[in-house]
Amino acid sequence: MKTFELIATSTFGVESVVRHEVEELGYEINEVADGKITYVGDLEAIVLSNLWLRSADRVLLKMGEFKALTFETLFNETVAIPWENWITPDAKFTVNGKSVKSALFSISDCQSIVKKAIVTRLQKVYGIEWFEESGPSYTVQVSLLKDIATLTIDTTGSEGLHKRGYRVSNVEAPIKETLAAALLQISYWQKGRILYDPCCGSGTFAIEAAMMAKNIAPGLNRSFASCAWPQLSRKMWQELRQDARDQMDQKGNPIIYASDINRSAILSARENAEAAGVGECIQFFAKPIHKTSLPHGDYGVVICNPPYGERISTSQELPRLHKDLRALMDSNETWSFYSVTSAPDFEKDFGKRANKNRKLFNGRIPVKFYQYFGPRPPKGGENFKVVEPVTVNQPIEE
Repeated sequence: MKTFELIATSTFGVESVVRHEVEELGYEINEVADGKITYVGDLEAIVLSNLWLRSADRVLLKMGEFKALTFETLFNETVAIPWENWITPDAKFTVNGKSVKSALFSISDCQSIVKKAIVTRLQKVYGIEWFEESGPSYTVQVSLLKDIATLTIDTTGSEGLHKRGYRVSNVEAPIKETLAAALLQISYWQKGRILYDPCCGSGTFAIEAAMMAKNIAPGLNRSFASCAWPQLSRKMWQELRQDARDQMDQKGNPIIYASDINRSAILSARENAEAAGVGECIQFFAKPIHKTSLPHGDYGVVICNPPYGERISTSQELPRLHKDLRALMDSNETWSFYSVTSAPDFEKDFGKRANKNRKLFNGRIPVKFYQYFGPRPPKGGENFKVVEPVTVNQPIEE
């Protein structure tokens, strides 16, 4: 089967996680750069990448790459690309653009020139002057970085891969699903260990962890722009979606707890978990952190995105929240603790330097992922005590 280059885009700082996910799908990596992983795939790879990549933002089809110092070069090189291999005569397509440290810095001009070049090519190939635009949609992107133009077609669509399709509540998620999935993979957590998020908000960490533990493909219940492309048959999508359903783990539930001070947030988180098919996996409850305690069991993992910025009401509240998190961590020395925050004084307030931290972006907000490592469970698991959670979805505590 014919192969081509694909690009999985990611937030800055989690490229290694996305690379691992691509390799787990069985594809060869060509390059890892800031915010993108380039790899070789076929038609099936487009489907599988959109269905299975948990931490990538989008999957792009790479059409061409060249040096462009003038608009004439940009036009001529774009015309030379075989756009007809993908864009149909009745297609509707738009062109987006960005330019960083390049001679061609006018984004609107670059977009206009690329669109004109593609239309010129398609008019010649198809022998038509006017395009009906009643068929599938394609989004072309021209990205210029240090005078190198990269042209791609977005296979994912208008909504990025973080839109899993399970968020039924209108409560805003303070962390993207893709970033939450990446941080879970960076942490020590795995299905056999207890997970607790004491600042769960709309439930993103808990739900993503449950989906990982149940091996639920993150893109299983949503559609993508490339679903309508004639190159990717409906039969292929149907078969690979069914394969994903067949791979779901039915052998038992992970042990996951999630709490928040906001009762309405907990109700929304529970709705989201049910919509994701993991309501049975998560025990939700409403309590402030200073009134919570770690779930029974050793070698668990706390992971959270505590409030910061506009999500915190007073400057005095933030240090107190961090101290409460420290008290929670200290209650069981076998647990590991992870926190993602933009608060500059987190370690000072927490009273302990992290074993490791990682610089990231949560949307456009620069954050750090603070990692406090507990001991690894003993080999053989003789002392790896896990207590089954209480029945899920009991009345929420006030």
